[in-house]
Parts: sequence; structure tokens; C-alpha cells
Amino acid sequence: MPSSTRPRRMWRTGVAAAMAACFALTACGGTEEPAEQAPAGEGAFPRPIEHAMGETTIEAEPQTVAALDSSYVDAALALETKVVAFTQFPVSGEQLPDYLPDSDKQFAADAKVIGELGSPDVEQLYDIQPDLIVSAKVRHEQIYNELTGVAPTVFSETTGATWKDNIRLLAKALGKEELAEQKIGEYEARAKEIGDSVREKLGRDATVSLVRFVEGEPTVRLYSSASYPGIVLNDAGLKRPEGQPNPQDSIAADLSQENITQLDADHVFVSTYADPRTEEEDPRAQFESNPLWGTLEGEIASVNDTTWFTSVSLQGAHAMLDDLAKQFEVDPAR
Repeated sequence: MPSSTRPRRMWRTGVAAAMAACFALTACGGTEEPAEQAPAGEGAFPRPIEHAMGETTIEAEPQTVAALDSSYVDAALALETKVVAFTQFPVSGEQLPDYLPDSDKQFAADAKVIGELGSPDVEQLYDIQPDLIVSAKVRHEQIYNELTGVAPTVFSETTGATWKDNIRLLAKALGKEELAEQKIGEYEARAKEIGDSVREKLGRDATVSLVRFVEGEPTVRLYSSASYPGIVLNDAGLKRPEGQPNPQDSIAADLSQENITQLDADHVFVSTYADPRTEEEDPRAQFESNPLWGTLEGEIASVNDTTWFTSVSLQGAHAMLDDLAKQFEVDPAR
């Protein structure tokens, strides 16, 4: 294990038994009495953070973050916090995705990529020494204890549909709750304004479908209003066609070719995810060659898969709103 040029920070996490377990795993011992906690208001530290793995006390305001899920990279950048380490993005890999504005990218100018999402290199984090590590239980539960040996670590349960609450969780750990509410509020106001413009233009509610083809899957995914892009469309007040499959316990319904007509809506937004490392047959082409595809009456628009389905962030949501405004030919409300 590489040694660090700075002493490893210590913190309290959870109840006494959990503290003892942390000490046993990470050799983070000490004899000094812990500092008395101040009230955990905006910007007040130390502060206890309740999260998916228990409770972690953050002693001082974090200045740097290691984000092990791409959605948390975006969240940290939106909260104007320096990102010093992240795992590869689903499509752009070691490069920050194009939907991120330059004003956000500046906060990750010196960030190091520490491996793929499923296997982050924890050893590198000892050298990088972030003030805070953030991810999700669904992603990295198995290495949580190892991560706590590097820096205070905060996990949400999952990503995706909980994206707004995940931003709030990170903001609480950073002492930036007001900034988070400001950014989320600005996005929601913009979404509503665009949706109102669409409704005013059409004189009625517009219906939309979210369709995604995934390489290697014989079916097509019809994304629900419980998914990340579904939430964005819902924030804009855009409706699903009556009777269309819309599971609330899943991000999507998988439809076979005989159910193509269930994809129809005023506007059908379509994307394709293809693994750049493989050369499988394009799943979209198989559906589009089916005669039922030609019976769809809605306007079909191809959208960027990274922005609409994998960004899971405020920045991605704003990029989606840009696309919606362009598609419906209304003011983008920027």
C-alpha cells in the first residue's frame, strides 16, 4: 500500500461498535478526545451525516471530493466543489462528458481517474487524500469499510430516480445545502416554464415516450416516469399516452416487436446504447425494419443516450430541457 506524505485524517463514524470496527480495519487509532460538535446548520462543522451505511461525522468542511459514481461527479461540480478523483464515465470513459459546461469542468481540472465504476482503485485514494468520498450502496457496498480508511465516506442507497435527493445528501456533507436548493429550484422552474410554453403552444398537454435500444437486448425499453429521464419530463409537465405501460417499481418496461404500437405518442424520443467495445447488430435497425414501426404516428426524434439516460444529473437535465425546447420549438428559458 502506498504511503501518504500527510497523516491520515480521523473521524467518528456510527456508534461505538462501528467505531471499533473502523479502527480494527483501518488502524485509525488515537487517544485525543473528539471535538465537541456544533449544531449542524448551514456551513457548521463538525456535523453528523445520516446515510445508507449509517452515520458519519464530518469534522471540517470538505474542500475536495472523490466521486465513485458519475452522477456524483456531476453533483459535486454543480455544487462548485473540487473533484480530485472519479471512476470512468459509462460512455466517455476518462473524459468528462460533453453535456457538462466548461464552468463546471473547471472544478475537475486536476482530477485523477481511478479505474472503472465496478472496480475503483482504492490504493490511489491514499495518495490523492480527498476530504470526502461519495458513492452509492448499490455501487460500492463491498468496499465501504475500505473507503472509510481513506476519508469520511457517504453513500446514498442508489442512483437514478433519487438523483435530486442524492444532490441534497452530498450538499449536506459539504455544508452547501442552500446552493443545492438554489440549483434544484432553478432547474425545476425552468422545466415548468418550458412545459407551460409547450402547453400554451399546443393548447393541450403533449404526450411523450422515452424509448431506448440497448445492444444485446432483443426487446426495447420504454422508460417509465419513475426513471431519471421520466422525472425530467414529468417536471416539465409532459404526459404519457393513456394506457401506455408505465411501471412505478421499475425504470422501464421491456417490449417485444409485436408491441411496437405501445411506443406511440405525440413525440417519441429514441436513443441507442451500444458498447463501443463490441460489434453486435444494431437493435434499433431490427425494430425499424418491422412494418409496425411505420404505423407510429408520433414525431420520432433521436436523442443523445449519454445525456438522456446515463447523465442522471442537473447538468444532464438542463441539456434535456434544451432538446425539449428545440423539439417543441419553444423558448429554452435559459
